[in-house]
Amino acid sequence: MAKEQQLIDSIFSIQSEEEFNTAAISVFQYQFKHVRVYREFCNLLNRTDPKDYKEIPFLPISFFKTHTVLSDEYRKKTNLVFKSSGTTLNKRSEHHIPSTELYERSFLPTFSQQIVPPENAIIFALLPNYIEQGESSLVYMVDFLIRATQHSLSGFYLSNPKALIEAIQKAKTQDKTIVLFGVSYALLDFAEKNIDLSGVKIIETGGMKGRRKEMIRSELHEELKKGLNVSKIFSEYGMTELLSQGYTDGSEFFRPPNWMKIMIRDVNDPFHFLANEKTGGVNVIDLANLYSCSFISTDDLGVEAGKRFKILGRFDQSDLRGCNLLVN
Repeated sequence: MAKEQQLIDSIFSIQSEEEFNTAAISVFQYQFKHVRVYREFCNLLNRTDPKDYKEIPFLPISFFKTHTVLSDEYRKKTNLVFKSSGTTLNKRSEHHIPSTELYERSFLPTFSQQIVPPENAIIFALLPNYIEQGESSLVYMVDFLIRATQHSLSGFYLSNPKALIEAIQKAKTQDKTIVLFGVSYALLDFAEKNIDLSGVKIIETGGMKGRRKEMIRSELHEELKKGLNVSKIFSEYGMTELLSQGYTDGSEFFRPPNWMKIMIRDVNDPFHFLANEKTGGVNVIDLANLYSCSFISTDDLGVEAGKRFKILGRFDQSDLRGCNLLVN
């Protein structure tokens, strides 16, 4: 356990490419040894001894629907399971979480640095579908952030838009940053009523959830800016299978934390990675995923630009789901 804790501490203290590579190789070695399905996957590819993180195999994200992706050490110690949003026709992905500490150590500093420290904020959440389906990693994160504000106005507002508007108006009298997490269709409902949310940091979490026609992200943001009287809309890139997120600053580019890296793969050759500004499949390294798999090949299309990345959409054959349905 001491070595494990040392590895965890090294993950969250990464400051350079060299430190990232060292931690990534250590995480791979741990997961190859302890995560059975990942070890079998690597053995089938005959890629079992990488020397650089670019050589590490990426597990297709669909494995989280068909297998329990979890360290053998924690198979009998896991009580918390996050599930992706979905329908009765689609099997939901499952991410088994033996340590909420890892999740909290990941999302709290990222949110604090890229959006606002929660103690300086009042946070509202308009996430009805995530609440209804339950077992949502997004709800867990937002609930933690809401409680961290220690403010009576912060909270979830499900089917009472009037109460949310009144609470936001009260919040505007406080010396706090106001943040509103919202699923796309619920924010559009607000925008169509021309509700003035000027001065509020709005973070759309994506997805129409079958309630509205899908829109490209730029179109959605224009509708929201106009209807809600704000100059920019923030976005979050995260998913059930990850413990880390990236946020936009109102532009179309997401910025990951130091322990998360985006690599763009050739759509015709999954072992070949593309240079900056080239479109391809999105591979994610999330070193916070220590007890499941940190190396995931997603169904998203994207572009890498230095330390930032842009999501362009999803592969046609992928299930529509989660908080990154939107395209640019």
